[in-house]
Amino acid sequence: MDCKKALEESKGDVDKAESFLKEKGIASAAKKAGRETDQGLIDTYIHSGGRIGAMIEINCETDFVARTDDFVSLAHDIAMQVAAMSPEFLTVEDAAENDIVTEDKCLLSQPFIKDPSITIQDLINETIGKLGENIRVRKFQRFSLGE
Repeated sequence: MDCKKALEESKGDVDKAESFLKEKGIASAAKKAGRETDQGLIDTYIHSGGRIGAMIEINCETDFVARTDDFVSLAHDIAMQVAAMSPEFLTVEDAAENDIVTEDKCLLSQPFIKDPSITIQDLINETIGKLGENIRVRKFQRFSLGE
C-alpha cells in the first residue's frame, strides 16, 4: 500500500517514489526511538584467515523480529563493519571529552562498507522502517591477533 501511495504522490516517477519511501522510513524510525529494546541477539563475524573478528549486541522490541532474516542480516552486516572499520565508539556522545572524535571512529556515523552512500545509522533506520520496531546497537567489540 505504501508503494502505491508513493507512486501516486510522485506521479509515477519511480526515483521520487523511492525517495518518498526512504523519508517515510526515517520518520518512522524517529517515532520508534523511545521504545524499549530488550530483545535481540549477539552476532559475530570472523574475517577469512581467522585473524580478525567482531562481536555485537543488537536489540529490538520483540523476539519475533529478532529471528527475522532482515534483522539477522543487519546484525551480521554491522559485525562485519566493526571488523573492517575498527570503530572506537558507538556515537560521538560515547567518547570522552578529551578524545578527538572523527566520523570514522563512531560506528553509527561510518559509511556502510557495502554501500558507502549510506551510514550505519541509515541502514538501521531503513530496517526499522521495514520491520516496524525500534532497533539499536547496544555494544560491540573488535578482536585482532597480536593487538
